[in-house]
Amino acid sequence: MQPTSWIELNHSALEKNIRYLKKRIGKDTTFVSVIKGNAYGHGIEQYVPMAEQCGVKFFAVYDAFEAFRAFNVKKDGTHLIIMGMIADDQLEWVIANDISFFVFTCERLEAAIAQARLSKKKARIHLELETGMHRTGFDEEELGAIVKILKKNSRYLSIEGVCTHYAGAESIANFHRIQQQYNLFNKLCKSLKRDGITPDYYHSAASAAALIYPQTIMDMVRFGIAQYGFWPSMETKMNNLLSEHARFIKDPLKTVLSWKTRVMSLKTVSKGNFVNYGTAFLTTKNMKLATIPVGYCHGYSRSLSNSGQVLIRGRKADVVGMVSMNMFMVNVTSIPNVRIGDEVVLIGKQGDLNISVSSFAEMTKMVNYELLSRLPYQIPRLIV
Repeated sequence: MQPTSWIELNHSALEKNIRYLKKRIGKDTTFVSVIKGNAYGHGIEQYVPMAEQCGVKFFAVYDAFEAFRAFNVKKDGTHLIIMGMIADDQLEWVIANDISFFVFTCERLEAAIAQARLSKKKARIHLELETGMHRTGFDEEELGAIVKILKKNSRYLSIEGVCTHYAGAESIANFHRIQQQYNLFNKLCKSLKRDGITPDYYHSAASAAALIYPQTIMDMVRFGIAQYGFWPSMETKMNNLLSEHARFIKDPLKTVLSWKTRVMSLKTVSKGNFVNYGTAFLTTKNMKLATIPVGYCHGYSRSLSNSGQVLIRGRKADVVGMVSMNMFMVNVTSIPNVRIGDEVVLIGKQGDLNISVSSFAEMTKMVNYELLSRLPYQIPRLIV
C-alpha cells in the first residue's frame, strides 16, 4: 500500500557522521547513540540496525518503552541505556535483559535494589549527579547517604557509570555555567572514588559539549543531534568552523533524513478566487495549483500556511493558502510539465536545490530537535 508520504534515511550520510564524530572523541572513548524521541524522528526500528552497521554498539533511550522497541531490533552484544523514565513494574524486564539505566533518586535506587534481589541478578546502573541542570541527579549533599546504600547493597548493583548533563552547552551564554558544572562533576567523581565507588565509565558530554568543550570528553559521549547530521546550534557550528583543532571548509555533518510525497492533483484557478479554507490567499492572476497530500496531522505545520516551500521538478513551489489537516496547495504556475504523481520534497534535496531541516524549522518557528521528533510514527522510514 503506497503511503501518503515517506521518510528516507541516507546510510552513507550516517556512516560519514559517525566516522567524523568518532574521530573527534578519539578511539578510547565509547560512542553512545542517543535514540530518544523515536531516534529524533528517524525511527528507532530503522535507525538502530543502520547505526549498528556503522559500528555503533551503545544506544541510549529515554524510557523503558523506547528500550523495548530498540531491544527487539538490536543485535546480541549491543548495549542499551535508559536515561529517563522507568516505572517500578518495568524494572524486572529491564534487569532481566541486562539493560543499564540512570539512577537519580533514592526511590529509584531502592526499587532497583529490591528488584535485583528478587531477580537474583545485578541491576546495571549509571549514577547521575546534579551539577547545575537542576532537573535530575543526586545533589552533593545526598552523596554520603547514597554511598552507604551502594556499599551495603553492592551484591545487587553493578555501577557501570557516573554521569551528568550540561545545561545549554550549545550557547556561549552558558559558558560560565558549563565550566562550573564541569568542575563540580570532577569534584564529585573524586569524592566518590575516595569512597570506593569506581565505575566503568565517567560521562558528561552530549553533542554540544563534545564539540565545543573537548575537556568534557571522558569515557563515553552521548551523541544525539550531531549523529543525524545537525549542529546543536549555529553557535556550535561557527565555533567549530573557526577553531584551530576542528576547522573545516565543507560541513563534515551530513543530513540523514529526507521527507517526500507526491502531487495528488492539479487545478487551474482563475484570478480573484480564494484558495482552500477561509480567505488566507486570493489569486491575483490565473494560477496552476498542485494539491499535496500532507497536512498538520502528518507533521507539516499549520504555521507554514502561505510561507512554506517544497521542491517539484527541481524548482521551488510556494505554499498558498492554509495548511489543513491532510493537505495543502502549492503554486506551480511557473514550473513546466508538472504532473500528478511527481515527487515532492518537503525536506531534503532535489536537483541543485535543498530544503534543509534548519530552514524548515525556522519557517515553523521550531528548533531542529522539536521538528524532527514530531514527525509521526506512522510515516514509513526507508533506508537508501
